[in-house]
Amino acid sequence: MSGALRLHRLAVPAALADRGIDELGVWSVPLTVRFRRIEVREGMVLHGPAGWAEWSPFWDYDPVESASWLRAALEGATEELPDAVRDEVPVNVTVPVVPAAVAHELVAASGCRTAKVKVADPRSDLADDVARVEAVADALGPGGRVRVDANAAWDVETAVRAIGRLDRAAGGLEYVEQPCPGVDELARVRRRVEVPVAADESVRRAEDPVAVARAGAADLIVVKVQPLGGVRRALEVVEAAGLPAVVSSALDTSIGIGLATRLAGALPRLDHACGLGTVRLFRGDVAASSLLPTGGVLPVRRADVDPSAFTDEPDADLARRWLGRLEASCAALEGR
Repeated sequence: MSGALRLHRLAVPAALADRGIDELGVWSVPLTVRFRRIEVREGMVLHGPAGWAEWSPFWDYDPVESASWLRAALEGATEELPDAVRDEVPVNVTVPVVPAAVAHELVAASGCRTAKVKVADPRSDLADDVARVEAVADALGPGGRVRVDANAAWDVETAVRAIGRLDRAAGGLEYVEQPCPGVDELARVRRRVEVPVAADESVRRAEDPVAVARAGAADLIVVKVQPLGGVRRALEVVEAAGLPAVVSSALDTSIGIGLATRLAGALPRLDHACGLGTVRLFRGDVAASSLLPTGGVLPVRRADVDPSAFTDEPDADLARRWLGRLEASCAALEGR
């Protein structure tokens, strides 16, 4: 997958070289559809003695939050990861905010038996969400699982109403992900609906990622390697929470997805399909061999950056912006 990818090699700053990083690249690639309110994904790739890793915090994240993502990249590039207990993991197909007919086509072509449907987006009202979920359920057919993700967009009353309608549209939802922003709100919703509640932002963006479990505010947690600071840290969070876990993507390239499969492969229990099929949302990929699901599963393996993907045409603005972020995040990491 080359597509519209831009990948540029950069000199390794001393702060990374001192940590064992010997290669550094910055990349940018358009998405196939607008997702998470963005149309272009950007980030960095780092190489060290353990292989390639990814650092790609979103642009609304400050240096302190981005430092957790950097910790994950440094772990992935320089440390051996926990052993896997499985060779492959099931994945869901992710359905962005698209018309119902497009959603049906995406799911039917995916080969996946589980679909995660984005809802509660400003570009979509509840009627649109219901139609999208109905189309997805139809494409999956009997035995398929539908989960929805509201990205913390609802208040409690809106969540309760919407979950009821979406549950009926799906013929029974597997779970609803982060219907409200706060832990207290999640707990109130969970007491009022029969659909299981999964916590995402209340785990990956929380100072205490286990607080949601202690509060009885979720039935399961969503864990992501970069936001939680690495594979080992994510495993610790799952163990401390004592809840079933869904391993999901932070909208990574195949480099990040490969590390996420290592997390999923190392979990003692894996009861739910992983949200790791998102490389299909990219118009290009930095990896030599993209990690794309086949028959609804992904192999548990790392990916390597394609050396031929590096271009000699510099993008000064892209490099400047990301080197500035890197410097600030390195400083925040040192301050912790």
